[in-house]
Amino acid sequence: MTGNAYTNDLKHKEDELAIQYLPAVKAMAYRLKERLPSSVDFSDLSAIGTEELIKLARRYDEALNDSFWGYAKKRVYGAMLDYLRSLDILSRASRKLVKAIDYIVEEHLLTHDEEPTDLELAELLDESVEKVHDARIASTIYTVMPLHDQLHIGDEGAALAQVEKDQLVDVIKTILSAYKEREQMIIQLYYFEELTLKEISDILDITESRISQIHKSVIQKIKESIGA
Repeated sequence: MTGNAYTNDLKHKEDELAIQYLPAVKAMAYRLKERLPSSVDFSDLSAIGTEELIKLARRYDEALNDSFWGYAKKRVYGAMLDYLRSLDILSRASRKLVKAIDYIVEEHLLTHDEEPTDLELAELLDESVEKVHDARIASTIYTVMPLHDQLHIGDEGAALAQVEKDQLVDVIKTILSAYKEREQMIIQLYYFEELTLKEISDILDITESRISQIHKSVIQKIKESIGA
């Protein structure tokens, strides 16, 4: 076999390997999309994942990794998260607006079964409905990010960057232990099982608004515990 023929044959095998796992990439993109607002397009996530899959297939060495999908899965998902990060959706101004919205929503839920509408929030904050809507979308996108990303968002980022990873893990464990079992289950299902708010709501018989509220409460308590 000539050099060119060998190279073409190798490339063909690598592309076949990528094609074999395309359904898995699409399923991953679909699951992630279920947890995101409608403004994020499934086809964009799928395309990013597919591009990364092809790159990984072309440099995969089965002598070093006996499972291609085991090798590629985390990297493909990471590429999708990198795409979401690249959207740069939280400016300094919108971070402040997100915090203000979170405060009002939390107060509202004390006496109501559902969150206030964008229009109600806009009137209370003296902001346009469009700005409130965009800020809530940005906040929703960041809730699918790993805890590490969420903790480094905002003006607290510099303080959090000084915290050792092991220390942060201990802080998270301590905080979660103070919550009731059902609230701990929410964090487990959302971050580790990667279920949607609706799926968690159906399992635990608790409103999606309450689940979102508990999630934000955990993030805030972690930040407070390490002095951010």
